[in-house]
Amino acid sequence: MDSKNLNDIKKEDKRKKKGFSSLLFGNLFGNKKELNIFEEEQVQSPFMTVIKTFASNKISMTALIVFLSIFLIVMIGPLIVPIDLSFMETTQQNVAPGLDMMKYPSELEGNVADISIGPTYSVGVSNDGEVFVWGKTKVSNAIDIKAMMPQDLGKVVKVSAGYDHILALTEDGEVISWGNDRQRQVSLPYELQFTRNVKDIVAGYQFSLVLTEDGRIIHFGNIMNNDYNEFHQYQGKIDKLAVTSDAVIGLTFDGEVVYLGTQQNSYTRIPENMGKVVDIAATATTIAALNDQGEVFVWGNITRGERNVPETDSKLVAINGGRYHYTGITEDGEAVAWGADFYKQASVPQSLKGKRVEKIYSGYYQNYAVTEAGDIHTWGLKGYLMGSDGLGRDVFARLLNGGRMSMTIGAVAVIISTAIGVIVGSVSGFVGGRVDMFLQRVSEIVASLPFLPFAMILSSLIGNAMTSSQRVVLIMVILGLLSWTGLQRLVRAQVLSVREQEYVTAARALGIKKSQIIFKHILPNVISVILVSATLSFASSMLTEATLSYLGFGVQAPIPTWGNMLYGANDSIVIQNYWWRWVYPSIVLGICVICVNLIGDGLRDAIDPRSQER
Repeated sequence: MDSKNLNDIKKEDKRKKKGFSSLLFGNLFGNKKELNIFEEEQVQSPFMTVIKTFASNKISMTALIVFLSIFLIVMIGPLIVPIDLSFMETTQQNVAPGLDMMKYPSELEGNVADISIGPTYSVGVSNDGEVFVWGKTKVSNAIDIKAMMPQDLGKVVKVSAGYDHILALTEDGEVISWGNDRQRQVSLPYELQFTRNVKDIVAGYQFSLVLTEDGRIIHFGNIMNNDYNEFHQYQGKIDKLAVTSDAVIGLTFDGEVVYLGTQQNSYTRIPENMGKVVDIAATATTIAALNDQGEVFVWGNITRGERNVPETDSKLVAINGGRYHYTGITEDGEAVAWGADFYKQASVPQSLKGKRVEKIYSGYYQNYAVTEAGDIHTWGLKGYLMGSDGLGRDVFARLLNGGRMSMTIGAVAVIISTAIGVIVGSVSGFVGGRVDMFLQRVSEIVASLPFLPFAMILSSLIGNAMTSSQRVVLIMVILGLLSWTGLQRLVRAQVLSVREQEYVTAARALGIKKSQIIFKHILPNVISVILVSATLSFASSMLTEATLSYLGFGVQAPIPTWGNMLYGANDSIVIQNYWWRWVYPSIVLGICVICVNLIGDGLRDAIDPRSQER
């Protein structure tokens, strides 16, 4: 055999060995050389013919790629972005989408005089006395902190951000306030109008505190949320203030930490023998004191690692408190942080390594560190890609984890319904007689049940005595047990048309068992109907689970599914004002259902050539 013929044979073999991927994606992303009818018969098996036909359907292929992308994201995503089912944070309720909470104005770079941090916004003042507000400044439908800021503030030297209001102190000692005044936390008391020796200002939740140079405290706003005694014995002795979510603590000129309330609680158990305290700070539930030896003492309701102070090469000289974490600066200018870290608010960035930090501003879940060169470094909560819900939970994280749950429920329900439908339909169609009569009457009874009301009643009666995990399994079983009747009719009809063919008669003549004839000879020839029906049932099961959860009878919170995320947004106020809580779950659920239906149509057309003639 000459070399020319040998090369021709090699080329022919190479052409015959076209890969699966080229057949699957070739028609979608590019044209390939068309083969004549004789060559097609030589290289394509029936399975490859189905693949090629499906791949030539660009709509179905696009739907497959989109669905597989979403499937992989919701299956892998929860491993990267896990959720804590018990987590909730009232200060982060219904925050709009965006990652701009720490995008400070460029005018503050190298020009920071003070920064204070609120729940979703921050306020800063430059060395020139100009005030800037950034982040999610619209804290409610009626309150926009940035829009409400007075036009002429004068030269401001200090600012303090509360839950929904701001205090500012000018170089002349004047206190200016704006924001929500529902509890009179913005309305300055009469005595403050004539006070100009203001040393410090503190804006909290529905209250405000002003500290004067001579150690007096002026309190205004709601006094019921915080245990503060206006007639405490330390008036005229206070050098610094720190507030938790429900208490006020002071540091006297003598370096003593004192409680400024009337109740006995965990805050009043102040550690003894702390020495001379030079700084105090507070989180929502704890208090920290720093003495002149660099030792930190923490007390209160410690639940998030607030006492786990890291070791440093030099002693700490200043501390600050966030919502559930602390930050500090050492003598060498090193920044440290400890406490809760679910928003990375206690993880000091590597960009600060080797740089001397002059000042750290901490609050809620954000931190701003100013270096010796004047650079600003931030870390903590940047915002929410898809916003937060009514309990302060990240919608994006719940969408990922909820997608995995919704798809798992749909897949298991389809497996159950398909198994029952195939077995019942195959046996009924092949055996016939009384067996067929009995199975069809059972199928009609199940089919006659009003599906949604029956599933709601069953879920309500049985599910109330179950745990959340058991309820998820119950929903899968209910969906599977009540949705098999349609498939069994299709399988029965196909089996009735196939069982009289010659190869079935031959199998009977050879004495092959009925079960083997059904499941080894007949069933493979009706697999196309089963495959298409299962694909469409998957979309139907996802919609049914979403409907049950939306009506409150499906998977219950805090376990997320796309359905109960929509149920949580079933409120006119949410629909009008917090669109992100229902738009994103609706879009993803709709895309998945449409894609699955398009995939099912594509499979039907590829498997059954007669459908293409319609």
